[in-house]
This record gives sequence, C-alpha cells and structure tokens, in this order.
Amino acid sequence: MNNDLKLLQSNGNLRKRSLRLMGNRFEITVLEPDENRAAWLIERAIAEISRIEGLLSTFLPESETNLINEMAGITPVEVSGEMIALIQRAQRISEVTQGAFDLSYGSIDKRLWNFDLTMKSLPDAAVARKSVRLINFRNIEVDPLNRTVFLKEKGMRIGFGGIGKGYAADRAKEVLVKEGVTSGIVNASGDLTAWGKQENGEPWTIGIADPNAANHLFSYINITDMSVATSGNYEKFVEINGKRYSHTIDPRTGMPVSGIKSVTIISPFAELSDALATPVMIMGTEIGLDMLNQMKQVAALIIDDSNRLKTTRNIQLI
Repeated sequence: MNNDLKLLQSNGNLRKRSLRLMGNRFEITVLEPDENRAAWLIERAIAEISRIEGLLSTFLPESETNLINEMAGITPVEVSGEMIALIQRAQRISEVTQGAFDLSYGSIDKRLWNFDLTMKSLPDAAVARKSVRLINFRNIEVDPLNRTVFLKEKGMRIGFGGIGKGYAADRAKEVLVKEGVTSGIVNASGDLTAWGKQENGEPWTIGIADPNAANHLFSYINITDMSVATSGNYEKFVEINGKRYSHTIDPRTGMPVSGIKSVTIISPFAELSDALATPVMIMGTEIGLDMLNQMKQVAALIIDDSNRLKTTRNIQLI
C-alpha cells in the first residue's frame, strides 16, 4: 500500500504518535483528554502491532511465516490458531479474486523485474509465466484440526505484504476499543481504520491523494467505523512504447498490470480493504467493480490511466 491517505483534523484532545513498525510508517491517533493515559493507550497499540510483526514478518527467522516457508515441500508446520484464521481469510479473498490476491506471491522470481530506466521492454510471456510458477494459493494446505500449514511445492513462500498491515491496524484498534477509546485512527502507511467521531462530533474526513500529484488531494470522504486502503502505480512504474506498466505483477501471468492508476477501497475492516485494493488493480476496472458491487459494505473508487473516475454504486464523495 502507498502512504496516500491523509487524515484531515484539528488537534484539541487528539493525541497521536508516528513511528516505524512492520517496515512501514504507522500513525496512531486517539481522542483522549489525559495526555498520560493517551501515551499509555498508544503504547498498548504499538505492543500489539509489534506482536503481529513477530508473527508475520519474513525478516524474523523465528516468525511463523518463516517456519512455514522453510518447510515448504517438506512437512506441515504447526502454527497458532491466529495464523490459521488469517490464512483461511486470505484464501477466501484468493477465491473471490480468482487468484489476483495470493499469499504465495512471495514465490515470484524477482530477477525478471527491476522497474528502472534500464527496463525498455516486457519479458517474453512464457518466461514471465515461468517466474510465477510457484505462486498458487491452492497449494497452501491448511489443516485447522491439527493447526498446521503446508506449502506443497519446494521453493514456495508465503508473505503477508498484501494483508498484514491492515490486519495489524484492525488488531491495534481492537486493543484500543477494549481499553475504552471511543474515537481514534490507526494509519498503517495508508491502510487506515477509523472509529468514532472527531471532537466536534463530525465524522473523520480522509483525503485521497491525486495519482498524478501525490502531494495534492484528489477527493475527500467522510468515514466513521470504517477502513480505507489505496493501491497505486504512480510511485513505481515504467513506460514502454508509450504505455504505463505498474510495478504490480499479476501472479497468474507474471506480467505487470496496466490500465489503472489507483484503487481506493472502503470497508468495515482494514484487513479487507488492504487485501482487495491491489487485486482490483490486477483484475481491471470492469471486472473489479463488478466484483465489488456484489460485496456488502464495500465501496471503491478507481482512477484509470486516462484519469477517469469510476466508483461502486454505493460511494459518496465530498
């Protein structure tokens, strides 16, 4: 996800802290008049995010994710019930998006892609497909009874880059709500969940960046008890023969996607918004909107390569 969602607010009793977690910038905001209590609450949220990082990180040798990857093609790995539940939800997203979302995306052969000025042409389609041959969510075998996960092919790798920050934001919110925080924001580098209202009783106002000028706002939305995530191609892309290709690779073909500049998803959960944004870029405007229009409590806006705005039927912009 890109850090392109901005909270527009006045200060007052809003207390916030920004720091780097899970390799990304997190900003935690609570509406709390007592400064000391606010600091304690934010520390509780940070501790929960750090716990999630210890579970999901591919950079920590002892994480459950790495243990699963190390045993790919060898043996099932016993994991926590939390990991089982998260993978099962991810698998359902994979089914709904027809593989455009896939936890085993980490299996891609990255040597084929650099997305810099030296990239002048697309690779051969057969070579590209070979680079993603190990990506297949159906080869992630989950046994909830024995609480094990098994990657069927040697060399397979799972990763939570497309869903983990959103999940961490949801969990941090849950911790804060249990401690009595009635209004707050957890922004996980653009995967943002907001609940309650501002001090003046108004909903939170979220600004969405213009994909043609990331420092400018394209639109605004008012939200409460909802989550927002945006995925875009405007920070990393290449142009080949006048056509823009995103750094996002279709896990089904191995080829970079084109046609969409940004996708913003609004749903009740940051995890869901996070997991849907990039797959819609891969699926394309028409198929993506058709899928989203069938989902309850999910809204989206899409800006295509021609700067046309397309939205789901239920979205309201300011």
